[in-house]
Amino acid sequence: MNKKFIFLIIVICLFSIAGTFAYQKYQKYLPTTQTEITVHNLSEQDIAQIRQNTPITEVKVYKTDRVVKLMHRSQIIQTYPMRLGFDPIGHKVKEGDGKTPEGQYILDWRNPKSAFYKSLHVSYPNAQDKAKAKQLGVSPGGDIMIHGSATTSQIEKLPSLMTYLPRNDWTWGCIAVRNVDMDEIWKLVDDGTLISIFP
Repeated sequence: MNKKFIFLIIVICLFSIAGTFAYQKYQKYLPTTQTEITVHNLSEQDIAQIRQNTPITEVKVYKTDRVVKLMHRSQIIQTYPMRLGFDPIGHKVKEGDGKTPEGQYILDWRNPKSAFYKSLHVSYPNAQDKAKAKQLGVSPGGDIMIHGSATTSQIEKLPSLMTYLPRNDWTWGCIAVRNVDMDEIWKLVDDGTLISIFP
């Protein structure tokens, strides 16, 4: 009886350790609760009116606040919650550092078949970023995007992931929004739009 009891205690301890390890490793992928997200998503008619009357002239990203703002000059048109690279504090300097760049760039092209649903490309690295990386003897990295938070294949299997947003930062430096928000950004923001990324 004592051996069975000791074995049971060992098994419980192992499961507890494994559960704690799994939670620490994967908790960043747990979804943000819907009560934490206060986006009023737009209808197709709203989007058409915005494009006609107050077209987006700039995208502003506030890293500390974890928000993306679509602007028409100085007017805020729409605000979305977002997540960043896994090491978000500071400006991106090298490939693989998990940082999201800071400064002014251009959203210069788009990918309708992105690994994460849809994406708009940020023109990082610029000449200054390349010079800094060269000075440090590293690659500056690239492929910084605004993209969705669930893959197309995940959405095909579970459509509710259109509103999925992880609780914590998780990308390699990109700006991740909910897929439903990426649809709006995709329709409202033209290639060639300025993007300003603030600390």
